[in-house]
Amino acid sequence: MRPPARPPLDGLRRRLERSRSEREFKPRDGFLRETFVLPRTDARDKAKEWFDRWPKQAYWTTIESWFERPGDVIEFTIRRLPAAD
Repeated sequence: MRPPARPPLDGLRRRLERSRSEREFKPRDGFLRETFVLPRTDARDKAKEWFDRWPKQAYWTTIESWFERPGDVIEFTIRRLPAAD
């Protein structure tokens, strides 16, 4: 006696691919995030611009992560709340 055949998973795979392509991955914590890849001086200016426009005390603005890339380039992600309540 042989084991039963596995059901085809093509339909499930198509549904998963479609749902993943239709929506962008967004964390559900309420923060807005933006990632930048800029030369070091421009990265510093961009971060200052964000903190001036959306103050940390009101919007919980913070540099969530940053990495040094080759060529003195910084990749960083800034997060903030959508509104100051």
